[in-house]
Amino acid sequence: MPEALAPPSPGALRACMSRFATGVTVVSYDSEDGPRGATMNSFTSVSADPPLVLLSVARRARCHDPLLRQPFCINVLGAEQERLARLFAGAQGLGKPGWLAGARVPRLANPLAWIECDPWRSYDGGDHTLVVGHVTDLGHRDGDALTYTWSRFGTAAESSDGIEHLI
Repeated sequence: MPEALAPPSPGALRACMSRFATGVTVVSYDSEDGPRGATMNSFTSVSADPPLVLLSVARRARCHDPLLRQPFCINVLGAEQERLARLFAGAQGLGKPGWLAGARVPRLANPLAWIECDPWRSYDGGDHTLVVGHVTDLGHRDGDALTYTWSRFGTAAESSDGIEHLI
């Protein structure tokens, strides 16, 4: 029987995963102190019927418990919204975000796309919780996307050759 391998260190895993390009989101929700949000890039679609999406949320994050029990909005950021990504990741001195007035769930004023969700299921994911949201509303606009790879922000240019017509 082969000898069991030691798992990689958390730092080695983060360094390896930094090579995977992702989009950037701010997940927003309501709190006693008003709208809140957290920058996240661990997000994916799960199912079209029913419409489900998944977030991987650190157990130590302030947003962890609220996202398990109340509606939230996934704001996909456009390339021009790096400031918002940094602001919701904890950077200081970047001003205040603009919120859309009258939304059911706190939503940023002009994200590239937005997906409102009700919590549906959650699963243990080690030092994270996998939160599956049931999509209740969504929308999008045209524009370039904000990306994150090699521990840096970048841009994915809008393409005119999408596959939406196939879906």
